[in-house]
Amino acid sequence: MTRWPLPEPMRLALAEAARAANEGEVPIGAVIVKNGDVIAAAHNRTRQLPDPTAHAELLAIRHAAETLQQERLDGCELWVTLEPCAMCAGAIAHARIARVYYAAPDPKGGGVEHGARVFEQAQCLHRPEVYAGMGEAEAAGLLRDFFRARR
Repeated sequence: MTRWPLPEPMRLALAEAARAANEGEVPIGAVIVKNGDVIAAAHNRTRQLPDPTAHAELLAIRHAAETLQQERLDGCELWVTLEPCAMCAGAIAHARIARVYYAAPDPKGGGVEHGARVFEQAQCLHRPEVYAGMGEAEAAGLLRDFFRARR
């Protein structure tokens, strides 16, 4: 586990991930912060809605855009428990999110530092700052426990 206190947004994202697991969803949580204030929080709901695009990041982006009444989330930070997939990375770029903090890497399905590496593509019009690893052990533990229970 982490040896120092996690920032509040990552703790909230991990709580959202735990909520997803309790609802039978893959435990991924996301929080969007602007000027130090949480403006959106969400967790995966692909089965519940049912909607294959109902990833935590997309639901949080939609909520934040509605809260701010604008499609661009300039100056916002996204805190998420797993490396965003290519679909979510594309939405992050389109939303113009300034910074992305993710806990655990996703070598199979990630789209930021693995796989498609969306932000490195010439076609990507916005590249957020990316920080990885904060809360990695906690997020990976939630995912491991979730999938172990389903085997």
